[in-house]
Amino acid sequence: MSQFVVSERINALRARTREFIDQNVLPLEPMLLEEETPLSARTLRQLQAQAKEAGLWALGLPADIGGGGLQFMEYVYINEVIGRSEAAMFALGTHQTQDALMLHQFGSESQKAKWLRPLVDGEIWPSVAMTEPDAAGSDPTLIATQATPDGGEWVLNGHKWFVTGADQAAFTTVFCVTDPDAPPHQRASMIIVPTDADGFQIVRPIKTMGHIGGHHCEILLKNVRVPRDNLLGSQGQGFRIAQARLGPGRIFHAMRWLGQASRAFDLMCARALTRYAHGSLLADKQMIQAFIADSATEIQAARLLTLNAAAKLDRGEDARMEIAQVKFFGARVLHQVIDRAIQVHGALGLSEDTPLERMYRDARYARIYDGPDEVHKVTVARQILKRYQSGSGWDPGA
Repeated sequence: MSQFVVSERINALRARTREFIDQNVLPLEPMLLEEETPLSARTLRQLQAQAKEAGLWALGLPADIGGGGLQFMEYVYINEVIGRSEAAMFALGTHQTQDALMLHQFGSESQKAKWLRPLVDGEIWPSVAMTEPDAAGSDPTLIATQATPDGGEWVLNGHKWFVTGADQAAFTTVFCVTDPDAPPHQRASMIIVPTDADGFQIVRPIKTMGHIGGHHCEILLKNVRVPRDNLLGSQGQGFRIAQARLGPGRIFHAMRWLGQASRAFDLMCARALTRYAHGSLLADKQMIQAFIADSATEIQAARLLTLNAAAKLDRGEDARMEIAQVKFFGARVLHQVIDRAIQVHGALGLSEDTPLERMYRDARYARIYDGPDEVHKVTVARQILKRYQSGSGWDPGA
């Protein structure tokens, strides 16, 4: 696996990122991850200013739009460190990477002038509206939200939910039907909708998995009018744009999951080495040793699987199968490692005295967002069987 050797420069940046998170973000993490208050909002802005001053802001975005200018694979390695803390994503400007890259790649010059630089600088927040309550999220060809041309405007009508950050965002990029009679994967487009537009209604922030509020919103679009120029990319290009956003995004998610799993692993090992029960430390119990050995092996397997998919994507090769493998395997490893860490902590692991209980709840999301695991397993199976049907078979080393 020599191709996964990290350069000295990126290793040094990883160390600086880890130090910044450990010293500046983790002590404030409980406050930052609770319901937003004036104090937490002010604290986050202060952390973001510190990250910018330290040269750690928006590292995965191109330098010419205000980012840190890291190459894709370099950013993958950094994302693993940032993933140790959900709060670090916001403190270091990682949360807007997918949407900023999407706008940079597909946006018009006028769209970039209006939205991109403020987005990269963290002055505004983005959101994307894909999922609908009345259509299976795993099959986006079923979406019903429509945008109808009317003179120089689009008129949007529809019902979306799990629009993350819509209640804080300056705009929502809406996945909607613009060509009802076109083939299924050419019916949809992406349209940028300001959240202060007339008819854009936030119904509620959806309460999920024990979270008191959260920013996964249900929204209604009622005769929302936006200029025709708000079309992102070309008409009928919605699926292409969505996949261009989701492919690298799934890699970034998987690396952040590794950061979360590694943090849980650290906590598990520290607990095992200090907790005494039934005549010895937990670290001396074979059951706990099995937890540690299984977790270390699964983390490493998920890491190599993720890096392989990232490298293939970076080379411009078809990495759909590898990304799908990463999605369902990485999500499972994340959940299993955190679950074992909680078990080693006992009742303490169920409390808010450690980050594990929140990490456990958030880990369950991973098997749903960016496509449910089952859909990705089908993708893997179909890709493999297609190769056997063609007579080439599947070579895992290829």
